Amino acid sequence: MADQRILPTVEDTEALGRELAADLRAGDLVVLDGPLGAGKTALTRGIAAGLGVEGRVSSPTFIIARQHRAGPRPGAIALVHVDAYRLGGDLDELDALDLDTDLDDAVVVVEWGLGVVEHLADRHLRVLLRREPESDTRTATWEWVSPT
Repeated sequence: MADQRILPTVEDTEALGRELAADLRAGDLVVLDGPLGAGKTALTRGIAAGLGVEGRVSSPTFIIARQHRAGPRPGAIALVHVDAYRLGGDLDELDALDLDTDLDDAVVVVEWGLGVVEHLADRHLRVLLRREPESDTRTATWEWVSPT
């Protein structure tokens, strides 16, 4: 059963990311979906903060994948942040990213990944983000999914 939350501000979106990170472990795959401006990168910033990664988290649109090392705090986990938008479902280009290797040592978060990367893991956290027209209010729906 999916959970849902209204997110009135970007800070609320980042806070949800920190909460979700508390349940993530190295090897987990997070698939984010939603239109432009729905909060995918803001949610990823929150996940990164919750995991304790180093460095600033920004959209990897033009480089496709960005790796963030685990910070010095005990229990910190590395993050690989992928933007699959430009891949357009190109599985050869996706395979070239070697994400299945990254899944062993990091949490992999894929923006625009719905229908593209689910096969990389036995299960994944699917997060659907929507933004209200003419508003900053977003809605997030999330659940753990096993591919069928």
